[in-house]
Amino acid sequence: MLLVVGTALTALVSCAPGPRRADDRPRAANSAPAGADLLARVTDYTARFGEDTGYRRPSRQDRAKIAGGVALLLDGNRRQAERTLSDVDFRVRTITERTTGRRYAEVSDATDDGPRPRGWGRVYVGLDGPARWSVQIPHPVADRATERLGVGVLRGSSGGVLVIAGAHRKAGDGDAADVAHRRDTVFDAVCAELARRGLPGLQVHGFADGSAPRYDAIASTGRGRVALGDGRALADALRAHDFAVCRAWARSCPLEGHTNVQGSRAAAEDVPFLHVEFSNRLRTDDRRAARAVDAMGRITTLWQKGRR
Repeated sequence: MLLVVGTALTALVSCAPGPRRADDRPRAANSAPAGADLLARVTDYTARFGEDTGYRRPSRQDRAKIAGGVALLLDGNRRQAERTLSDVDFRVRTITERTTGRRYAEVSDATDDGPRPRGWGRVYVGLDGPARWSVQIPHPVADRATERLGVGVLRGSSGGVLVIAGAHRKAGDGDAADVAHRRDTVFDAVCAELARRGLPGLQVHGFADGSAPRYDAIASTGRGRVALGDGRALADALRAHDFAVCRAWARSCPLEGHTNVQGSRAAAEDVPFLHVEFSNRLRTDDRRAARAVDAMGRITTLWQKGRR
């Protein structure tokens, strides 16, 4: 799994504060080429995901180390974060995004380059200011093109963290790789750290058109109510783009996300959490997808400004 933040919508179509920042400066050994295409970087990564690609369950110590390394990055302790993450064969690279010029720390699994990747995901942490919010992609590829939406949202507002699951949701034994419904994953450990810090989260999913044929999107606050105003604002923004939206707080909707474990944790921490499902016809149409990214960007921009 892994993380990223939004940008100009045209780029999508074409396709806990941290006070110390000195250690965030890129170094040759840990830097990607300047002007990286973040969308291509993420989709190249997720393109290898399949139901038969395998998944290894992380130990409690593995999960704690990776979440702890991300926490150190959020605090501006780059060198210590690198040391902590290297203990579990994770690495940190600095990415300068081509379309926005923003810098991100890419937290990735070294085993992804080998014959047997563990499937633990990736995280992108913005380096040009304190983290204010997250966008979470628990089912890349399985929920087709949600990883593309996640990159679009990350690019669109500063202050974001993108968390991406590292395997197809059916890649593990049983539901072991279904990170939206498991607490024993790296994805959940990182999202839990973000919730502990009070960062609001937006989790993006996809549904088959036949599952809710009347709707383009289903917006929910999961088990929590603290994000009700944000949920209404998101639904209104989607509606303004001519999308039919089912508002789970106002009526019975399919796929409301009430069993989502990241949403349950956010509710327990009294942290805003939005669970949004998009139809396949929306996700796979560039123009529609760009409009959806714009709508989500209205909320992340408010979060970046500290307004909820």
